[in-house]
Amino acid sequence: MQLSDLLFALFGVGALLAGILPRVLERRPLSMPIVFLALGMVLFALPLGLPRADPLAHPLLTQHLTEVCVIVALMGAGLKIDRPLKGRRWNSTWRLLIIAMPVTIGAVAWLGWWWAGLVPASALLLGAALAPTDPVLAADVQVGEPTDEEDSEDEVRFALTSEAGLNDGLAFPFVYAAIALATAAVTHESWFGEWALKDVLYKVVIGVGGGLLVGRLLGQLFFRARNRNLRLAHHSEGFLALAATFLAYGLVEVAGGYGFLAVFIAARGIRSAQRSHDYHQVLHDFAEQIERLLTVLLLLLLGGAVVDGLLSALTWPAALIGLALILVVRPISGFLSLQGAPGRTSEHWVIAIFGIRGIGSFYYLAYAMSHATFPALDVIWATVGFVVIVSVVLHGVAVTPVMRLLDRSNERSRTPEERHAQ
Repeated sequence: MQLSDLLFALFGVGALLAGILPRVLERRPLSMPIVFLALGMVLFALPLGLPRADPLAHPLLTQHLTEVCVIVALMGAGLKIDRPLKGRRWNSTWRLLIIAMPVTIGAVAWLGWWWAGLVPASALLLGAALAPTDPVLAADVQVGEPTDEEDSEDEVRFALTSEAGLNDGLAFPFVYAAIALATAAVTHESWFGEWALKDVLYKVVIGVGGGLLVGRLLGQLFFRARNRNLRLAHHSEGFLALAATFLAYGLVEVAGGYGFLAVFIAARGIRSAQRSHDYHQVLHDFAEQIERLLTVLLLLLLGGAVVDGLLSALTWPAALIGLALILVVRPISGFLSLQGAPGRTSEHWVIAIFGIRGIGSFYYLAYAMSHATFPALDVIWATVGFVVIVSVVLHGVAVTPVMRLLDRSNERSRTPEERHAQ
């Protein structure tokens, strides 16, 4: 038996399960990521001759696999949000990005330095990698499919979806700060000024501006092209979601901006071109299907990495930092940042608690290790792997009953007129 034949069979089984499990597990306190993580651990523990799934040994492969998965997820997230991108209506999102995320980075970095004994560059990298919530593994707490109603989304699902769509890009300046700090430890050169101008100001502006430009142009092409043959929305070809994703990401990265930001902003631009068109559903469905297949692959590999020793370098202080992030730092920083934002107190707590960590964290680590040398890198990888696994299991078990209770509470709080409108 050739290894390639076995891999084809295993991926076929994984793809089949990816189609079955979301429906089987829909009302159960168990998520698809938990199942595939466990399946990956079982498969790589068996004597099947599978290659080692070691992200430290294959940083470029890890970087590009996670990169593709994240940008496809960002396109899907941007397409399915019904609420227009207007300042006050995104109040919860801005608070989570401007307050909760920097506080989380600072707290984790400080704990990494003070408690786990990491050098400042490594501690900052740990905080930056663990800061963004994940658009890939958080499907159960995100908004549903695109609809015609701008106000159809509850505040919890909207806030978690929009936060995950934007914070993957906005965490990048902190990753670059960690890279600059690690480089400066060797060269002893000043780095803050260049970092602030280039990695913060320039790259963010190019990411947002490039995403807006690509989104507007594609929206015009899809829905309003003068030549009917070029009005691609009429042909309902879902694979163009990938074209939009790679075009926005590639062009902005070539221009030196943050491609993660560009993809999400471009998706919002496409959505705003003609908000109620059925083609948004086609694009979203295709992006979601590709995302699900990539997620299956990465979760199986994560399970294999655990079996192959990903967590072997984990120390007790590092594990406690991970638990503190999930159970204390994110819930408190998220909840405090949402004071004055739309929604009830119970909704604020749900938003704060369900900041799921995932694939984006692995991308940042793989990217950083290819650009600088960080002491205790194995400890950082082990800590991030531990946090993602705990987040997948803890949030995956809790999400169904919690969201069910929240939906019942929202239903009871609606007026009779609102219930009739539903």
